[in-house]
This record gives sequence, structure tokens and C-alpha cells, in this order.
Amino acid sequence: MSSKTELPFFLKCITTNYLFFTSDNLKTYEEMWSLALVVLALVIVWMTNYAYKWKNPICNGKLPPGSMGLPLLGETIQFFKSQTTFDIHPFIKERMTRYGPLFKTNLVGCPVVVSTDPEFSHFIFQQEGNSVELWYLDSFMKLIGQQSLTSNTGAIHKYLRNMIMDHFGPEKQKEKLLSDMENMARENLSIWAEQESVEVKEVATTMSFGLGSMKLMSYDPSKHSENLKDKFTSFLKGLISFPLDIPGTVYNKCLKDQKKAIRILKEMVKERFYSDRKHGDFLDVVIEEMKKDDPLFNVESAAYFVFTVLFASFETVSLAITLAIKFLSEHPSVLKDLTDEHEEILKKRENVDSPLTWNEYKSMTFTSHVIDETLRLGNIAPLVFRRATRDIQIDGYTIPAGWTIMVCPPALHLNTEKYEDTLAFNPWRWKGQGSNTASKNFMAFGGGMRLCAGAEFAKLQMSVVLHFLVTKYRWTKIKGGEVVKTPGILFPNGLHIKVTQKI
Repeated sequence: MSSKTELPFFLKCITTNYLFFTSDNLKTYEEMWSLALVVLALVIVWMTNYAYKWKNPICNGKLPPGSMGLPLLGETIQFFKSQTTFDIHPFIKERMTRYGPLFKTNLVGCPVVVSTDPEFSHFIFQQEGNSVELWYLDSFMKLIGQQSLTSNTGAIHKYLRNMIMDHFGPEKQKEKLLSDMENMARENLSIWAEQESVEVKEVATTMSFGLGSMKLMSYDPSKHSENLKDKFTSFLKGLISFPLDIPGTVYNKCLKDQKKAIRILKEMVKERFYSDRKHGDFLDVVIEEMKKDDPLFNVESAAYFVFTVLFASFETVSLAITLAIKFLSEHPSVLKDLTDEHEEILKKRENVDSPLTWNEYKSMTFTSHVIDETLRLGNIAPLVFRRATRDIQIDGYTIPAGWTIMVCPPALHLNTEKYEDTLAFNPWRWKGQGSNTASKNFMAFGGGMRLCAGAEFAKLQMSVVLHFLVTKYRWTKIKGGEVVKTPGILFPNGLHIKVTQKI
């Protein structure tokens, strides 16, 4: 064996002062130059063909108008730009003006058709299990987990939804939830009043998370080394971040905190599974399902299920409470009418400090208007996704099977043909319209078979908080309240108030 180490060919060329193109291992300079040109030409042809196919996807008909953006990126960067108003996001609004109520785009590598049309959006919600299926962008599915409630379909989804309704539905609200919500509101508002000032979103999250985690799984933070609420807060920040999963990004940290939250929930599921003690919470219901002969859940899927329900139970409510307080702070006439309604409830009681009753809650007509208007203008759930399972024909256009369909509720809630002065906070616009949970022009809680199972739970919780806030306390805005908004989520920024008890 030779004692010399054989150098790589390109280093041999350098060390022996030979030019690469004159090496014996290669052909003549002219031949190599010709080969390089051929390779370059092939690359250009491939790139041109790829770009053409990107901009002109295969379709058995005519695609809706729009742009697919840059290859690989699509229009993702424009989509994730933030704004500071309640108006329709510029990404959507500009394309509505240019292309109409239905347009195509590409987001994070997925071909998408965006619907801002009330009729077609309503049609899509009714078609799940027929021509569409539930769908989320891959980056979002990584956050919520493939085994969560949102990813189940058909009979399984209906079964899980009924599980939630049995525990959080109207009958349970009458029996127990109303009392628990009243205790929650009294306790937390008293704490708010003891502070020099409070950041509304933070304290509303603490309040709603406390109630949600108690009703779901009797959560006690003192028994865990890491705070579950903090992990969920970080998770929320990841939802509004650019989906770039590399160390140091918000999205990457969100994924890590999600895994930590799931680990805590899995520990709780395991502990409860091997315990005979009953807590009377929703986790008991999940454990009963796990112990059946043909269980729907294992430990991991149960943890993801609870994760999704918990997130839905507190985040939207805390955000809606924050927005309601913001709007009331800025509209004294609305606050006056709201206060008058709740003072009238107290006047009709023999004892003003009596607990709230179900009939009193159902009498809160203007309160319901305030909540509906908060949800309409706030657009807390601004995007809803489905995927076409077969070609869909609409107004002469074809949406190919496999494409994502993105319904945009803000475009419906801010539709000038339906709502006058769309950006004005005007609860009186709902007068005489009855209960508004879902319609073609109001989709704050989704629609179709995916109508939010916790819609009435959320409205009840908001009503209880507002009742005690306006009858027992007054508040002044200290600072903040500006809104940061992306197409995917809205985030009130630093609304601080000073709460004082009425004498």
C-alpha cells in the first residue's frame, strides 16, 4: 500500500498548477464549454416549464382569476403582512377589487381559492362530506396535531361534537355552568379592582383559562413544574407567525411549547386513566371512552383532543371579552344602554345580590347585540378552510379536486351590501334580528356541521362577565388597545384599564 495520501482530483489540479479544463480526465475545453451550455439550456428550459406550470395549474375547465405568485413561495409573504385596522385585510381586499369575490392564489405551497361570496361560502359549509372535506394548511396542522378534534370527519366528528355538547350544552349551562361562570367573574373582577391597572387580554385569558381548564380537567397548576397557560399563550403567538420551522423563529418556539403542553396533558390523561377517583369534569368523559372495548382514544389522541377543546374554550372568549371592553370604552352611548339593561335586571330582584338566573340571562337582549357586533367587527375566526374532494363548478369557473378553499368571514361581516357603515361599532344594527349564531352573512362561529360546539358557552361567559363588570364596577382606559391583525388572527395590543368598584 502506498504511504502517500491520494488527493481529490480538484485539489490535484490546483497543487499541480493544471487548469481544470485541460486535465486528462476531462475532454477538450471546447467540448466542456459546449456541455456546459447544453446543461444551462436544459436548466433554463426546466425552470421555464416549472414556472409556467406553477402559474397555469392543470384544470378541467377555467380556474377563477388571480395569481399564483412566485414559484414555491406563492403569495405567502403578502398574506402574512399585519395591519392595524378592523377592515378586511389588504391581501384579501386588493384581490377582491381586482378579481371579484372568488380568486385563486398560492399560500405556503398550496393552491388556494379564496371565497368572499356569501352564497358560495354558505354552500361550501353545507358540502362537507360531499364535495369538500375539512382542511388546514400543513403548517397549521403541525400546531394543532393530526389527532385533534378539528381533523376528524363524518360520524367520528359528530360523536365527538355530541360529547362536548353533552358536557357544555344548554342543559349543563342551566344546571351548573352559569353558577361556575358567576363565581369566576366575581372572583376575577375583584382581583382586577385591586390592581393599579390591568392588561385586559392577559387577565381575561387568565380568567377564561381558569374556567376552561377547571371544567375540562380540574387543572391545578401547582402540581406541574411548567405552567400550561403559558404554553398555550406561546402557541397563540405561533399561529400569527410566518411558518418557518428553524431554531430561533416564533413558529419553532411555538412547536416546542405545543409539545410541552401535550406532554403535560398526556401525564394528566395517564394519571386519570389509572385512578378510580371521579372529578366530574370533561376528562372523566374522555377516560370513560378510553376504557370501552373499542376505544376511540389512546393516550396521545386524548391529549390532543383535550388540547384542542381547551384552546377553543378560552382563547376566543378572552379575545372577545377584550374587544368588547375596548369597544365599550370607546363608545359611551353603548356602555350606557348596556348598563341600563343590567341595572334593570337588578331592579326586578327582591335581593340585588341574588345569583344570576337562566331567565335573566335570556332577557339580556342588548347584551346579545353587543356580543354579536363585537364578533362581527372583531372577526376572531377570520379564516375557514376546506378542501375540494372533486371538481366544483361555480359561476363558470372550476375549482379542481385537491385544491384548498378558504372562506373569509371578514369579507362577509364587512359587506357593504348587508351592513351599513361596516367599520362602525353599532350594536343597534342587530335589533329585531333574533339570535345570531350562524347565517350566510354572519359566520363568527363557522357554519354547517362544523358550527362551533361552544358558541353558546362563549356567549354565556361573555354575558356573565359583562353583567358584573357594568353593575359592580366602572373602568377607565389607561393606554393601548391598538389592534395587530393578520389574515389568520387578530391580536389587541396592550389595552390597559383601571377598574374600580362602584359604591
